[in-house]
Amino acid sequence: MKLRLVILAAMLAVAGCDGAEHEDDGRPETSREFPKAFRPVSALGSNEFSTEVQRDTVKEAQRVMDLANITPGMTVADIGAGNGYYTIRLAERVGPKGRVLAQDIDSDALHRLGLRVERERLDNVSIKQGSPDDPNLPEASFDRIFLVHMYNEVNEPYAFLWRMRPALRPDGKVIVVDTDRPTDRNGIPPALLFCEFSAVGFRLVQFIRKPQIQGYYAEFEAAGERPEPKAITPCSTANTKSG
Repeated sequence: MKLRLVILAAMLAVAGCDGAEHEDDGRPETSREFPKAFRPVSALGSNEFSTEVQRDTVKEAQRVMDLANITPGMTVADIGAGNGYYTIRLAERVGPKGRVLAQDIDSDALHRLGLRVERERLDNVSIKQGSPDDPNLPEASFDRIFLVHMYNEVNEPYAFLWRMRPALRPDGKVIVVDTDRPTDRNGIPPALLFCEFSAVGFRLVQFIRKPQIQGYYAEFEAAGERPEPKAITPCSTANTKSG
């Protein structure tokens, strides 16, 4: 009888492991201590919705940098930099005493951006490869971190934001520009954005809807202690719809 109970317990343990493994199927090992996000994501690169000329016509970057109060001498990170629309303009705004770190997970995009930086002789720009769940930023280094039309592509938002937070300086801010659409349609509803940032210990500082930047502007700062990964409560998309 005792032997049967031991065998039965072992079978249940194996079944439980199989279920956990299936639940985390496809997730990076580095993300599995964090809760899973209950939302779809947009395809990579789908944020390239208009040309630089079109964006400059409505002064998109200028408006966003003004809202973010970007001044000479600042150190700024451009996450998901792509072809460098914001990187180039941030480099000009912060000036020779400032620094811009352009980061992306797409090595081809970074190569093209590197050529552009060399061609335009931007000595205050550096380039770094990131990973899907970690922007790989140095700690206490940035006055502003920009996430422009890219956050909807992040598969592991809790791991990503948790690892990004220490990169801010004491008065640093995270700047998000995105559109009020479902996350699989190249946007993210503001309420869901607020919830995910709050879950990792960020406070919303400013939120403005701006048609000129094809969406909205949101600004966050770190608030309180950063929670332990397993203590993060994931957001429900059912309670964070658009509007």
